[in-house]
Formats: sequence, C-alpha cells, structure tokens
Amino acid sequence: MADRVWLVTGASRGIGADIAKAVLANGDKLIATARSAAALTYLGSSDRLLCLSLDVTDAGEAADAVATGMNHFGQIDVLVNNAGICLLGAVEETSAEQVKRLFDTNVFGLLNVTRAVLPRMRERRSGHVMNISSVAGYSAYAGFGIYSATKFAVEGVSEALHAELAPLGVHVTVVEPGFFRSDILDNGLSLIESDRRIGDYEDTVGALRAVVPGLSHNQPGDPVKLAWALVELASSPNPPLRLPLGPDTLQRMAEKNALVQREMEAWRTLAASTNV
Repeated sequence: MADRVWLVTGASRGIGADIAKAVLANGDKLIATARSAAALTYLGSSDRLLCLSLDVTDAGEAADAVATGMNHFGQIDVLVNNAGICLLGAVEETSAEQVKRLFDTNVFGLLNVTRAVLPRMRERRSGHVMNISSVAGYSAYAGFGIYSATKFAVEGVSEALHAELAPLGVHVTVVEPGFFRSDILDNGLSLIESDRRIGDYEDTVGALRAVVPGLSHNQPGDPVKLAWALVELASSPNPPLRLPLGPDTLQRMAEKNALVQREMEAWRTLAASTNV
C-alpha cells in the first residue's frame, strides 16, 4: 500500500519504539504517540512523521490525537494499540487500585483509541487494527494474573471486532508476543508490583519475583524482528485474526490447546448432560 499511515501508541520506548523505527525505515508515514511527545525526539524529524502527546486513558486526548493525525496526513491505515503496563503479584495480593490502573491502560485505553480511529476506517472501508496482546493473553501465568486478565480482555475485544469489521473491509489482528527483550519488565516503568506479600504464594509467585529482574532485557525474542513482522503483516491482503510471535508462544499455545482438549474429553458426559 503506497503512502500507508500508521498510528502507534506507546511509541516512546520498548517494542513501541522498535515498531515506530521499522515503520519509518519501511518508507511509511507515522503518527507516533506517547504520554509526552518529548519522549519521541529519538525519531528525529521528517515530513513522514508526526509526534503527539497521548495518554490513552483519556478518551478526549485520544479523539484529539486522531483528529490531529487525520488533519495532518488525511488518513490512518494501520492502528497499533501497543501502550500497556504489567503487574507482578498474586491475584489475591493486588489492590483494587492496581487492578483499575492496569485495566484503564491496557483495556479501556485501547478502546478509547480504537473508537476514535474506527469511524475513519469504516468510512474508507479500509484499515488494519493491530492489538498487542501477549502469550499471557492466551494462557495465564501465576504471578501475572491481572496482567493476563487485561490481555484476555484484549483477545475478546479483538475477536468481536474482527467479526464486526470484516464485512466492512477493516482487518483486525491480535498480536501475541512471547518473551521479547522489551521494557515490559522494567520495575517502576512498565512494571508495577503488588505491595502485599502472602507467604502461601512464595513457591509460585515468589519464585517468579526472584527471576524477573534477571529476565528483563534477556528474553529470547528479538523486538526488532517483531517490529518488522508487523510491517509484513500490514502488507498482507488476508491477515490472520491471531498472530502468535515467538517459539515460546507457539509451544505454550499448543500445550494449552492440548490441556483443554484433554479436559473436555474427560468431562464430556457431564458437560453434555445439561440440556433438557
């Protein structure tokens, strides 16, 4: 697609920054957003680049950013809902405030931006919404239960959007990265931790807390390759509903699918007994 225009949220660092750089390197146009546009100066300046401040949790800011981008470039072809944060802690250990903060960013923020963009895509009967989920959005991890819950929500929203928008010529793909060398596990930045510590979870969540600092930025996935995978995805005339990225994601998804199948067969008689 010639003169393709992307809008990428959370583009100041991590995977979002790699996506932004790949978009520009591919010759496309980019509306890069972050909580502060000052954090986007690493992208330099170009007539193919527009940097905007956007707190995705603010629906008004989302609408304004989309309107500004449309006025500048005239269209938005690809939306990458990338902005997100992570929470480490057992479900019981997390506070209501922390849960709300995660859902406000990872789910309601995604919806704010998507609702602002979709009228333009529907009008043109063209566009591609890419929602960044996670392997944890397909198979939850102990210690990342609330984060997984937000990504499960992203998966559900994406499935419904896919069905609703396909007849209108707009594609939707939920992207499911495994463990990539991003900033998602940077404590105090993208990662927040529960304040409570419950001893009964020491062997599960406690063990995870012990390895997370050493795992951050040492994950096997290459974020640059992830970014270029999205550029390739945007060029597909028939993109998938789901795009798992990374061998670890493929393995975890296969293991969950096998578990679901085993349990369904083991409990089939009871499961099928509930109709009148």
